[in-house]
Amino acid sequence: MSASRILFLIRHGRSDQASNDLVDTPRGPQWDPSLDQAGREQAGLLARRLALMERPAAVYSSPLRRARETIAPFADASGIEVAYHDDLMEAHIGRWENVSFEDILASDPELLHLVRTQRAIWHRAPGGEAVEAFRKRVHDAIESILERHAVGDVFVVAHGGVINAYLGPLLLVENEMFFLPENTSLNSVEIDGSGRRVRFLNDVLHLSEPQLFEP
Repeated sequence: MSASRILFLIRHGRSDQASNDLVDTPRGPQWDPSLDQAGREQAGLLARRLALMERPAAVYSSPLRRARETIAPFADASGIEVAYHDDLMEAHIGRWENVSFEDILASDPELLHLVRTQRAIWHRAPGGEAVEAFRKRVHDAIESILERHAVGDVFVVAHGGVINAYLGPLLLVENEMFFLPENTSLNSVEIDGSGRRVRFLNDVLHLSEPQLFEP
């Protein structure tokens, strides 16, 4: 039986790793970079793909800049209004905010071993958001969006951690980061009443095969 509608979870484009910008959030200061040049190009290719899809009933985004800038080209071209939801922000990682991945790994030799052996590390962030609390806020935010828009597809533009937080429980995966969504990837879930079925993960055909989405 076909699903009545689809939830698309879209990761933001590539961020400016040189940015030191922070924004105050309910959980504390959080890294808030813009997209870099590659990220802006990715956002343009994403917009072209989304324009060829069925018009969504609603588009929601994390208010962090990299998510807002990712959906802006599509919103501008389509005239669709984007709603921003604070609970779609990335997990707060305490003293690791605005610290490069390399420096995080250098801060504790055990972290590099964990990464090399495919084990999660983000729950170890000093002063970071608890995994279960993060998963709950993401779940509640997305489910409230789906309840508010009971008919039609929904686009949610957010972050890698957010996508993992929502999909992990659906797939019975305990690790907080069990896969690494590519920038501007589409990850989709079939919504059929109260049923939730993962449909596609990490789809970046608009980046790898852009000719498929030429107008």
